[in-house]
Amino acid sequence: MTLSIYLNFNGNCRQAFEFYRSAFGGDYITISTFGEGPDDMGMPEDELDRIMHVSLPIGDSVLMGSDTSAAFGPPHQAGNNFSVSCHPKSREETERLFAAISAGGTVTMPLDDMFWGSYFGACVDKFGIPWQFNHDIQHE
Repeated sequence: MTLSIYLNFNGNCRQAFEFYRSAFGGDYITISTFGEGPDDMGMPEDELDRIMHVSLPIGDSVLMGSDTSAAFGPPHQAGNNFSVSCHPKSREETERLFAAISAGGTVTMPLDDMFWGSYFGACVDKFGIPWQFNHDIQHE
C-alpha cells in the first residue's frame, strides 16, 4: 500500500503542477481535464478545461492534484484543499481501511467502481482529515 498527497486548486492546478514539475523534474504519469471525462459528469461549460486529475512522480512518491468544481462539493478554501490518498492492493483491503478510517467521520463518496478503472471512495475522518481510497481494479 502507498500513501500520497492529493492537492486541490481553484482553477490553477495546471500552473501549480508546472511549477512543481520545474522544481522536481520528471514527466506526468497522467494529466486530464474535466472535458475529457464522461459526458454525464455535469460539469459547467466554463470548467471543462480545468484539471480533473494530474499525477507527478517525485522520488518514490507521487504528488497528485485536481481543480475543484462547485458541481462536486463545497468551494475551494485553505484547509479543504488536500487529502491523503491511500492505494490499497486489494478490494478487500480497501473496504476494510475505508470502514476503519470513515468510522465516526463522514463518507463523502461511497466506494464504487469508477470510469478511470479504480475502486474509489472518499471520506473525512473524525478528526476532519479528508481521505481518498483508490484501488486499481484494472490489474485484478
